[in-house]
Amino acid sequence: MNQHEITFSEFQHLIKEMYFEKDAERGIDGTFMWLMEEVGELASALRAGTLDDKTEEFADCLAWLTTIANVAGVDLTDSIRRKYGHGCPGCGQFVCSCDDAGKP
Repeated sequence: MNQHEITFSEFQHLIKEMYFEKDAERGIDGTFMWLMEEVGELASALRAGTLDDKTEEFADCLAWLTTIANVAGVDLTDSIRRKYGHGCPGCGQFVCSCDDAGKP
């Protein structure tokens, strides 16, 4: 695959093609544990890692989250569009104006 822009939909399809058989066999619970391990590695990279470390760990977290979505039958592009396609879920604005004390 050459270097080009990739949509979320293309990424989800790519991850499914590469890993779905193993992921489905492992199941959501097992796959979730791998995601949590990667989140820990991202936390470490954010605290003391290089930009390359951070870049790699963000990609790993995104890949494992996408894997779980595939096993669960969730289309991430549709999820993103539904939740954020009309602005902030809290205030409805494209530049969030929610109170900082609350979760948007």
